[in-house]
Amino acid sequence: MSDFTNIGIISRPRRVDISAIVPPLRKWLEARYLRAQYDQETAQSLGTDGQGKTRAELAAQSDLLLVLGGDGTLLSAAREAAPRGIPILPINLGSLGFLTSFTLQELYPALEETLAGRLAASERVMLHAVLIRDGKTLDDQLVLNEVVINKGALARMIEVKLSIDQDFVCRYRADGLIVATPTGSTAYSLSAGGPIVHPNVESIIVTPICPHTLSDRPLVVGDKCCVEMSLVGPADSIYLTLDGQKGQQMQSNDRVRIFRAQERLKLIQPKRKSYYEILRSKLKWGEA
Repeated sequence: MSDFTNIGIISRPRRVDISAIVPPLRKWLEARYLRAQYDQETAQSLGTDGQGKTRAELAAQSDLLLVLGGDGTLLSAAREAAPRGIPILPINLGSLGFLTSFTLQELYPALEETLAGRLAASERVMLHAVLIRDGKTLDDQLVLNEVVINKGALARMIEVKLSIDQDFVCRYRADGLIVATPTGSTAYSLSAGGPIVHPNVESIIVTPICPHTLSDRPLVVGDKCCVEMSLVGPADSIYLTLDGQKGQQMQSNDRVRIFRAQERLKLIQPKRKSYYEILRSKLKWGEA
């Protein structure tokens, strides 16, 4: 049996079916003498605003986080779960969902297997992204998928200097630059032409977005490297975006230092679905 006694429920905001899913789920958990709490977003969906907790509070009081939503919901939960070593059980209510690999129909069987200790957690590498301006650290965040420097809709092509372990690599003239984990290789990096990298491969992927020079290709390096992106030239409408959620406007000569975090995300996975089966299903491989 597992040691899970406090279950935190995190859901996608404004999801209409949450009100049909969460009340019976709480009853199911409480019938097994488990304490179930939920976040403020779930509380809003249920019309019980005063009962929800912030995601940080919820993670601090939980042994397991049950995420109901898509990959975006999971990315938000990961920032709270990973530093505390709390596993996440992801249930896909979104459209694609590479990370949320359990379906809604699998919710209760997956919970039973997890509580019985029969499902293992895949440990996913995370990155630290440190924004540096004039020699001072402005921000330091954990990311699961990717760190991106990109331009606004009407901005000109930008220039980013890339260094790895303090060795100069090149200057990219492009719409932006993505630094991704293997987990993030199937997210923004993939849509920009980057490779799919198995989560067990210890690597960091650097993918330019619409590069001016066609020979600027994606680059895969070891995850013990320190990757640094420096913004060169004008910085009108240029943004640093973390996991597609946290964004900050950048200034000329800002630097972003990226390195592997000590924290890892524990992501519970279906034991009957391989990584390649998930790829085939999500990417429609082999279909006419």
